[in-house]
Amino acid sequence: MLPLPLAACLLALLPVCNTGNARFDLLGKPAPALYLPDQPLSGLRGRVVVLNFWASWCPPCLEEFPSLTALQQQLPEITVLAVSFDRDPEAYARFVRLHGIALRTGLDSSGRSNEAYGATRPPETFVLDKQGVVRRRFIGAQDWTSPEIESFLRALE
Repeated sequence: MLPLPLAACLLALLPVCNTGNARFDLLGKPAPALYLPDQPLSGLRGRVVVLNFWASWCPPCLEEFPSLTALQQQLPEITVLAVSFDRDPEAYARFVRLHGIALRTGLDSSGRSNEAYGATRPPETFVLDKQGVVRRRFIGAQDWTSPEIESFLRALE
């Protein structure tokens, strides 16, 4: 058992430590703003958006990109927007170039976008409906061409 002063100190830190995981409360609510100067989310209103948070240092993110690209090709009425966690603009640009990422991408080196969504472990993806409401959250790499996901996305159209 922890001494009372140490236990009280740890309890005081709990809200700070838990902020990254407490964003399941976004489901059914308007999507937070993105902090991308060239990719405002408001410009995508009226479209279903698959908002993917990724990083150049994330192997599952690289594995997931072909599936996201295939989704964008199969359902062009849906917008896939891949937002990088990277802090280094050169690492981001090099990764996109090296791997030929053909999706709409953006870099938020401030980390404010992923913080607003509570995305802490890439890849994490949020599906927004045409009104900009968060309808689903996926944690980890997905097969974006699976019949279940495709059916879910088509139902939002």
